[in-house]
Amino acid sequence: MTSALALPLADPELAARLTDRLTVVEERLRDAVTHTDPLADDASRHLVNAGGKRLRPLLTLLTAELGDGARREVLDAAVVVELTHLATLYHDDVMDSAPLRRGAPSAHEVWGNSVAILTGDLLFARASTTVAGLGPDAVRIQAQTFERLCLGQLHETVGPRPDEDPIVHYLQVLADKTASLIATSARFGAMFSGCRPDVVEIVTEFGEKLGVAFQLADDVIDLTSDGAVTGKTPGTDLRERVPTLPALLLRARAARPDAGAEDLRVLALLDGDLSGDDQLAEAVAALRTHPVVEETRRRAVALARAAVLELEPLPGGPVKDALMSFAQTLVDRTA
Repeated sequence: MTSALALPLADPELAARLTDRLTVVEERLRDAVTHTDPLADDASRHLVNAGGKRLRPLLTLLTAELGDGARREVLDAAVVVELTHLATLYHDDVMDSAPLRRGAPSAHEVWGNSVAILTGDLLFARASTTVAGLGPDAVRIQAQTFERLCLGQLHETVGPRPDEDPIVHYLQVLADKTASLIATSARFGAMFSGCRPDVVEIVTEFGEKLGVAFQLADDVIDLTSDGAVTGKTPGTDLRERVPTLPALLLRARAARPDAGAEDLRVLALLDGDLSGDDQLAEAVAALRTHPVVEETRRRAVALARAAVLELEPLPGGPVKDALMSFAQTLVDRTA
């Protein structure tokens, strides 16, 4: 199938259907970001043209196969979740000062922070216009998802309270900032294909757990993969002091009475001046080989397995197998 995820599908008919429908979603997505205003048009198309995994619309199309996946509403829902995701990327890159996104300069690097933020708002507006055609339940779910996205970003920005466990706080940030939209993607597919409420609930819980696993895998990828492959600058989160699980696990280890010399050495690198590329590369290299990275990977795998267990009540068949492969692919990927 023609997806950046290279999702392995044993059923050729299912693969062909998903490929065809994902092509239609891509066309509708490009139509949705088109503006008569030249600046708005260029800025809105920027990240769409840069490509991407399209995992959220793919998940919508996949869960829709549990019902009638050919419904027009399913395609509209797939466009909504990707538009929403793209909008958050414009905002995230401004807040994280990320110079690259999907191998291309971030929008704020091209047009400045204000234009990037307003472009994200424009995409949210287009997502809202599309979701309005799906009815009041869809509008409510989209609004609740948007609220969680904002809360996740807010809590990441402010950080944990003095009495709050930083790791527990971080996992909740991931649940809100990442998992909420992945859960909604799965939910919309089942919902708009006419599935029973219990099936909708099953795939929503699957998406919620998988979303956290996906982001933990990203934490590992940010340290272990080549920036030329991921399209992101390795260690950007470290430089901007944005928490990730490997760094938080390292801090927890370094705070223990039995902290090792290597724990303290790597933490000193992370807390040092990372403004220079050489210093950042040294910190990334040190953290990359530390055991906390493997611990993060294990947590991602465990959460993906927990997501797959949510699917147990579903009948066996190509769609269930594909959802299980989807979960495995998200945590095994290198970009």
